[in-house]
Amino acid sequence: MRKYSLMALSAITAVMSSPALAEGGKNLEQGDFVGISFWFISMALVAATAFFFLETQRVSGKWKTSLTVSGLVTLVAATHYFYMRDVWVATRNTPTVYRYIDWLITVPLLITEFYLILRAVGKASAGIFWRLIAGTTLMLIFGYVGEAGYLSVWPAFICSMLAWFFVIYEIYLGEAGKMGTTQAPAAVQSAYKVMRAIVVFGWAVYPIGYFLGYLTGGNPADSMGTLNIVYNFADLVNKIGFGVIIWNVAVSATESHT
Repeated sequence: MRKYSLMALSAITAVMSSPALAEGGKNLEQGDFVGISFWFISMALVAATAFFFLETQRVSGKWKTSLTVSGLVTLVAATHYFYMRDVWVATRNTPTVYRYIDWLITVPLLITEFYLILRAVGKASAGIFWRLIAGTTLMLIFGYVGEAGYLSVWPAFICSMLAWFFVIYEIYLGEAGKMGTTQAPAAVQSAYKVMRAIVVFGWAVYPIGYFLGYLTGGNPADSMGTLNIVYNFADLVNKIGFGVIIWNVAVSATESHT
């Protein structure tokens, strides 16, 4: 227990002592609701990281990897959010590069949780893992090239949506969906269904933000503010929410065998 407590403390200390955190926040204004949202989620992610790492000691061995991945997701996201917050406060510009670096690490990790939770209760094929990784990676790549201006926003938006629909198909009707809803224990099936609902409804917030930010033809400054608030809210729900679901099923499965 002490070992993992020190691991969690070390990870959080590294994030909290980063240059971005040490230098940031001094220019945050009370009416800057976008900046406030960056601050709020960055600290929530730090708290979630500590919780997930410490709780790895509460669950059985086959669930430790899933819970550790949840902690890594929130740790990586918290680190990037400190930098994104500073970019916004200093420039009022969208921190697109930082955000997509974060997503290219954390979103595949999140979607990997489907594979890990299935592998914990049965023999999940490698095909499940690679199809989910491919779908999420393409979704993010097309989103980035659209937001960064390398491709027109509408074609990029459509291609990103198609990749997202592929992921949804896999977790509902593909091999992952069949295994998660028929072969897993009742508690795991329940968690799996909630997780895939997050991928549909929680992840739907991102294309809504993209649409509001780039496709409405509104004032660019107002659009960027809306875009970042929507993205920040989505990250708060999806990254921490995913981890909480994994934690709940891991604890329930562990306690049912004690």
